Amino acid sequence: MPDFNENVWAPWRMEYIRSLGEEAREVGCFLCRDWQKPEDDRANHVLWRGPDVLVVMNRFPYTNGHLLIAPDRHVGDLQQLDDGRLLALARATRDAVALLTAAFAPQGFNVGYNLGRCAGAGLPEHLHAHVVPRWAGDTNYMTVLGGVRVIPDALDATYELLAARAEELGLRGAGSEGIP
Repeated sequence: MPDFNENVWAPWRMEYIRSLGEEAREVGCFLCRDWQKPEDDRANHVLWRGPDVLVVMNRFPYTNGHLLIAPDRHVGDLQQLDDGRLLALARATRDAVALLTAAFAPQGFNVGYNLGRCAGAGLPEHLHAHVVPRWAGDTNYMTVLGGVRVIPDALDATYELLAARAEELGLRGAGSEGIP
């Protein structure tokens, strides 16, 4: 039985919780804000955007390189997307895996959607895919015993690396249709 008399502090989590409320008041959601302000792509860690989807780094990642892929529509479930947007999500997911493979050589990936708040969606109103690179042994004692994650690189440093690799792979720039 767990001992609930001990505390593990994760102040970064409160920043995430507060950001959801702040962003909802500002624009509705951070993904919509990112769509509306392409001039802020670097500051928002948007790696690339196509006509129907954008690829952005998760600001509260599970591991280094955790990416989100979001459609240009503020919809909460897959049935609300037309076939073209579903295909664009699938292609961007494929390209995100290729990018992370080139940048970090992970040994595997978690790829998927959290549909609905009870399924873990932090932003259930704007559908988005998660692409999480994984390595053997990356669930270490900090996660198992402390319930916290160790992210070994700063978001800005990871962004610069991924942006450069995305450029090399031909993924950057408006209207990107994926890896040739």
